Amino acid sequence: MKKLVIALGGNALQEGKRPATAEAQLAVVEKTSTFIADIIERGFQVVLAHGNGPQVGRIVLQNENSVNLTPAMPFDVCGAMSQGMIGYHIQQGLTKALRARGRNTGVATVVTQVVVDQNDPAFENPSKPIGPFYTEEEAKKLQSEKGYSVKEDAGRGWRRVVASPKPVEIVELPEVLCLINGGFVVITVGGGGIPVVRDENGDLSGTAAVIDKDLASERLAEDVDADALLILTAVEQVCLNYGKENEKRLSAISLAEAEQYISEGHFAPGSMLPKIQAACKFAASKPGRRAIITSLDKAVDALNGNAGTVIMK
Repeated sequence: MKKLVIALGGNALQEGKRPATAEAQLAVVEKTSTFIADIIERGFQVVLAHGNGPQVGRIVLQNENSVNLTPAMPFDVCGAMSQGMIGYHIQQGLTKALRARGRNTGVATVVTQVVVDQNDPAFENPSKPIGPFYTEEEAKKLQSEKGYSVKEDAGRGWRRVVASPKPVEIVELPEVLCLINGGFVVITVGGGGIPVVRDENGDLSGTAAVIDKDLASERLAEDVDADALLILTAVEQVCLNYGKENEKRLSAISLAEAEQYISEGHFAPGSMLPKIQAACKFAASKPGRRAIITSLDKAVDALNGNAGTVIMK
């Protein structure tokens, strides 16, 4: 049985035009789960990772607007909350989809810590916006009172920013492997994992950061010895000159071609670029491994070679 790590993008968990309620998210997740169940039914052993951008932002907003009633939780704790919430919804949706196909496969969420290097250069230049927008006065007050890093965000207002360090180690990897070997579908490294740093005694503590979901999924795929990494996003294929008249879709590219396109600036940072970087890193890690980037509705076709963009060594 081929092992497949699936990295779910935000559109697989939430539709932008729908209300940001638990009921709306569960409805989207149930729809997403039908595609994942189709993949499992085709004989793949699936491990799931997912983003958490909108969800953790709303949790932070709820915390900060309730400080007069109860103390706000730090950002790493908010990340853990989002892992539990999203994992719970995927467990419900996927279990329902599998039972409809006559399968009683267990689905389990692991609240997952991911070690980052406290000397990662990303900590010197926090750049990942989180939470609500503020006026400049409000932002500077938060900076003074709470020590937040704040930046102006594309003319829309001021926001808190945190570092986005690279993933180094998945702490709960032994537990994840145990569940995989037991035949469970495992949901792990949600939102890139809860970022933690290890001190000189080996003890872990949370840090205010966001680990890129695609890079964490790649770390996971290597660590569980997956045959393929499937990165799901909003588009069916990776494109050159995206959105322009001379747009060109890519069905298969080599590592060398991918590096060339990266150097030419074809892929937007914070959007397609980390997906390409994660795909290249996984494809280069071991002969025969492939990474696929495609949309959720084309996932099964992509695994059959009829859609998506494939990157291989």
